[in-house]
Amino acid sequence: MSLLAAAGLIALLPGCVAKTVTKVAVGQAVSTATAPVRHVYRAIDTTSLVVDKLTTSQSERDQKRGRALRKREERLGKLDRDYQRQSHDCQRGKDKACRERERTYAEIQQLWPTIPG
Repeated sequence: MSLLAAAGLIALLPGCVAKTVTKVAVGQAVSTATAPVRHVYRAIDTTSLVVDKLTTSQSERDQKRGRALRKREERLGKLDRDYQRQSHDCQRGKDKACRERERTYAEIQQLWPTIPG
């Protein structure tokens, strides 16, 4: 059996058997026995990275909830400013401002319960 054919067969064998066959066939140990172990560690590292990306920690959830709350508060502030301006324009007789004020007020009423205290 040629050396090339032996090397090809060694690559197909499990780590400990490949190391034994390599010692017998070639007369020296080759790092083929450590290859499966390295691949297992890479698989574990990859798996932990995927799990880390898929899961969310409590602090990340808190940050996300805080961002969402700030956005709602900012939106409520903008709606309040719009409502004040539209009320002023409505009192001056602008019908379009009166209709917009009603829509703005309805949106404020929807958004208000989502903001704590």
